[in-house]
Amino acid sequence: MNGLVFSRTKYLIALVAVLSTAALAESPVPPVQTFVEAPGPNGPLKGTMLSAGKDAPIVLMIPGSGPTDRDGNNAHGLKASTLSLLADGLAARKIASVRVDKRGMYASAEAVPDANAVTINDYAADAHSWIRSIRGMTGSKCVWVLGHSEGGLVALVAGQDSSDICGLILVSTAGRPLGDVLEEQLKSNPANAPILDQALTAISDLKAGRHVDAKDLSPALLPLFHPAVQNFLISEFAIDPANLLAGYNKPLLILQGERDIQVNVSDAQLLKRANPAARLVLLPNTNHILKQVSSDDRGANVATYSDPSLPLAPAVVPAIADFILSAP
Repeated sequence: MNGLVFSRTKYLIALVAVLSTAALAESPVPPVQTFVEAPGPNGPLKGTMLSAGKDAPIVLMIPGSGPTDRDGNNAHGLKASTLSLLADGLAARKIASVRVDKRGMYASAEAVPDANAVTINDYAADAHSWIRSIRGMTGSKCVWVLGHSEGGLVALVAGQDSSDICGLILVSTAGRPLGDVLEEQLKSNPANAPILDQALTAISDLKAGRHVDAKDLSPALLPLFHPAVQNFLISEFAIDPANLLAGYNKPLLILQGERDIQVNVSDAQLLKRANPAARLVLLPNTNHILKQVSSDDRGANVATYSDPSLPLAPAVVPAIADFILSAP
């Protein structure tokens, strides 16, 4: 009797050990965050890689306009952490990512001596530097490129040489030249009425390739049209996103929030018309920074820009992950 009990006990212990080992084998490997580099013009470009296991697809994330960092934040009130949250969400779906600081900014400060002396083409060149480095680090045959807002324009320019790009993901990306978008944004805010005519004149000059005399600008407009950034604006305003998409023949996702107060659903539809093979996903109750908003109240929408505790709108990560994981 004692021998039988002993045998059963050993059997139960062994069974528990087998089940425990199986559970460990099936449990997901937590993503590993590492700091990574790519060659820049005068010094390294720096970013953060979030792993998602062996052979996982990998996404390069390009941030939006101005001094926006790798997480999607800046010192002018943008604290939504959109790109950081997106990286976490994709990692949970077994998709790796690299999010980056722009040349001359934050950890990439040594890449160039002047962060303002840049063009969209320069940022696109940096994207290809990152792609080469990511492929070298991971062995991936290609890299997905995701651009948010102005970053979508960078992604489009980079995508003109798509030999090592799996496909493009354009998030909250304008379908018109950004000078036209800026005009619309300024007109939409009644508080801009006293400076609107001057702002529209400045945009018109920059569209034509002419610099604007800072002495003639209202102090309220100087941050937007500062002489240090006018060459960049001229390079940016000259690009028509829809034209860039016309001949693109790799997988393409256009993701647009329906409560975006910076870029319209009509922009996403312009991009879709330019490339009918693209997948267009419109996200209800989602704003420019991919947070959930449930009304047309502008103040409530803007308030989400400074709240990193808010999660991404629920449909954002599934839309991107499903697109990547279903690609041929």
